[in-house]
Amino acid sequence: MTPRRTLLLLALLAAAPAAAQQTPRVLTEEDYARAERFLAPNIEPLVFGASVRPSWLDGGGFWYRNAVPEGHEFVLVDAAARSRERAFDHERLARALSTAADTAFDPLALPVSALEVARRGGRAILSRGERRFACDLRTYRCETAAPEPQPRRSEVLSPDGKRAAFIREHDLWLRDLGTGAETRLTSDGEPDFGYGTNNAGWARSERPVLLWSPDSRRIATFQHDARGVGMMYLVRTRVGHPELDAWRYPLPEDTVIFRIHRVVIDVDAEGGPKVVRLRMPPDQHRSTVCDHVDCGGTFADVEWSPDGSQLAFVSSSRDHKRATLRIADAATGEVEDVLEETVATFFESGYRGPNWRFLPGSREVIWFSQKDGWGHLYLHDATTGRLQNRITEGDWNVLQVLRVDPRTRTVTFLGNEREAGDPYFQYLYRVKLDGSGLTLLTPDSANHEVTLSPDGRWLVDSYSTPDTPPVTVLRDVDGKRTLEVEKADVSRLTGAGWQPPLPFTVKARDGRTDLYGLLFRPADFEPSRKYPIINYIYPGPQSGSVGSRSFSASRRDLQSLAELGFVVVSLDAMGTPMRSKPFHEAYYGNMGDNGLPDQIAGMRQLAERHPWIDLDRAGIYGHSGGGFASTDAILRYPDFFKVAVSQAGNHDNRNYEDDWGEKWQGLLEVRPDGSTNYDNQANQLLAGNLKGKLLIAHGTLDDNVPPDNTLLVVDALIAANKDFDLILFPNRRHGFGNEPYMMRRRWDYFVKHLLGAEPPKQYEIGRRGERPGS
Repeated sequence: MTPRRTLLLLALLAAAPAAAQQTPRVLTEEDYARAERFLAPNIEPLVFGASVRPSWLDGGGFWYRNAVPEGHEFVLVDAAARSRERAFDHERLARALSTAADTAFDPLALPVSALEVARRGGRAILSRGERRFACDLRTYRCETAAPEPQPRRSEVLSPDGKRAAFIREHDLWLRDLGTGAETRLTSDGEPDFGYGTNNAGWARSERPVLLWSPDSRRIATFQHDARGVGMMYLVRTRVGHPELDAWRYPLPEDTVIFRIHRVVIDVDAEGGPKVVRLRMPPDQHRSTVCDHVDCGGTFADVEWSPDGSQLAFVSSSRDHKRATLRIADAATGEVEDVLEETVATFFESGYRGPNWRFLPGSREVIWFSQKDGWGHLYLHDATTGRLQNRITEGDWNVLQVLRVDPRTRTVTFLGNEREAGDPYFQYLYRVKLDGSGLTLLTPDSANHEVTLSPDGRWLVDSYSTPDTPPVTVLRDVDGKRTLEVEKADVSRLTGAGWQPPLPFTVKARDGRTDLYGLLFRPADFEPSRKYPIINYIYPGPQSGSVGSRSFSASRRDLQSLAELGFVVVSLDAMGTPMRSKPFHEAYYGNMGDNGLPDQIAGMRQLAERHPWIDLDRAGIYGHSGGGFASTDAILRYPDFFKVAVSQAGNHDNRNYEDDWGEKWQGLLEVRPDGSTNYDNQANQLLAGNLKGKLLIAHGTLDDNVPPDNTLLVVDALIAANKDFDLILFPNRRHGFGNEPYMMRRRWDYFVKHLLGAEPPKQYEIGRRGERPGS
């Protein structure tokens, strides 16, 4: 061999290792299958005794359906006797039902829909399809039972269970569940001015928005005034002519939005149903707790007196800065203003539900306010509006009022930040209306999910943390633990290789405020390796990225992503709720902030603590508000975030529903130079900053966040000559984020562009149907 050839061969040999290092790592179908095994449908069935949803019985007991390794059992708890046992002999009931139905039933897969427990025996109601059976729990004989009249999904049932209200051609009607007879309640409803119309623009339903009086004689509702409100248009893709979906959808720039003309309907008035119009101007379509007047299926900010003679409600201004408590005479429609609160940013009356309460017996009102920077309760005179006394105070929050007892003059509520430890842990408290006797009823340091018995004598307390499984106990009215109901069994879960996320605390952008989050690592984690980091984000402002602090075997696909070779974090930044009022207001009027300075600050601190985090390979993803924030992140901080996956983002809130933008960004203001106060949140104005890899996705029938939001950004990226990736999901609405195809494409995108590896070609999530350990 000549000297020249020898030198060439040595050079090639020396270069071989470097070339081998540059060859992309290839992930296999087995790698993806391992990640898939940690998705919720596969991992949650490995947890037993973790969910107790009590169905209360007369006499102070309850029953619940409980997951066990072989299926599901039904458990009966006698609160007074402090006992827990199976509600019936499952094997005997299965045999009896199998005989009656001429179909074999598994003892631990019984379709029980109701239980009536007597001192001796009782009765079980079981349903299979349209067939219904009643089984005597003393003799274990089952007979076919007549179908029990049920309200339809588009109806609202009266408290006595006898009648249901529904909408037909813009008017309200009643249906007698016993006879099927229908009664027309109103006659002047018309298009865009119908009764009880359930349309907030971003959300629509055929179910009316109304509240029955406790005696089932009156209905509080409204005429929904959509006249003059702008239209939204979406097109369904199909062979032939497309199908147009058109409806009223107000935007922040609109001069006219939805209004509600409040009415009371006396359904049993002499001579036929009578409509009483409240003597006041129409209210803006607003509530103090959500961006609709229908919050969680309930007509929000409305309360009846026990006898149905008075109606208390809160009117909110369009910009959410002014809330007025009013009381109406249900018979005459006369309205009295009781008290009013005005704030500089946005007024909320509670967390996930209004905390104000009308106490007609003593002519008082419990009012919720954050005027001192924390969420607290105040007692007012309902005639004069005068403040009588504070009920709670301190650097902590009342979150949710669960029960007010006028007899003992106490209020029972969930609160947070008062106890040491994670400030997001919720605890149950009781306090007297004069502010004395504040009592912690659930002392364990954990997040407490509590259900009160109807008579207020008992409470079921399920407490857990993100990394410790739940224990469910029965407590008496004073919080004394009387019985352990369930202790979750996670042995199969941990035996399958599952590990909990790691809770962490970092400092916010200000270097002082503590922020809290969860960190996910792969099961085969090696501290000597360097892992890219992915930030899962939901910026709020009405919630955060982490979600509940209760135990959960699976949190979206965060652990699955980690299994592919990443560290994944979720962090509740400033601007999210459940902390102080200033914390929640952190970026009011500047939604383009999205808490991103806190996300970046937190990730940098984590990287300083953990050398296995590679901060030079940082990615981010989210859906809806998280889609808005993830695109914002890679455009606003292009040197930090290298890869972003953005789904269904509201990229410019001038193209999203009016309530959302106007609450968090303020009313639209156009300046003399043509700029607006909404420019600081418009992602399309940042398109020229793109450096990294961006995948954008949207559903073409998204009637929550219309796809125009994404197309604005797409158009701007094209104009800026930027490379990006786009997936449009034909005929999908807002919730496509966990579709197998979207999830797989999301995984592929991070694997390819952040991990620097090749994903398996067209892996199909859900095809194998495997569980950990299977």
